[in-house]
Amino acid sequence: MLKKELWMKKSFNKLNLIYLYRLPVIVLCLFIFWQSSYPGIISEPLFPFDDKVFHFAVYALLAILTARDLIAEKPFQPLTRIKIIAIFFACLFGLSDEIHQAFVASRDASAGDFLADCAGSILGCHIYIEFFIRKNKRQVRKPL
Repeated sequence: MLKKELWMKKSFNKLNLIYLYRLPVIVLCLFIFWQSSYPGIISEPLFPFDDKVFHFAVYALLAILTARDLIAEKPFQPLTRIKIIAIFFACLFGLSDEIHQAFVASRDASAGDFLADCAGSILGCHIYIEFFIRKNKRQVRKPL
């Protein structure tokens, strides 16, 4: 009976990891893909370069959620490796999104959008790991 309870607890923890950490990454990726599948809305920009700011913010969030998922799944991996993987994933997804947009009517692939995606990924992941993760690890290690 003890083996079965241990197995159930392990599978429950794995399911929690998927729901709490992996699912937000998947949902955001699906949202980006869905939004990119529609022709662009022709309207006045809210402010200059607003599309670049939106790209920057969304891909910063994607890199943060990816790093969060990787830290939860592999807590003993070096944070530098997690940062590199999260940034690489978000940039690669940004590149695939730009390629996808090249095949959508009234949309085009833009190097500027891809650069905004990569810049957002780098800054978002860096801020998340340096200021939220490493800061919390330092506080835990402080002697009383």
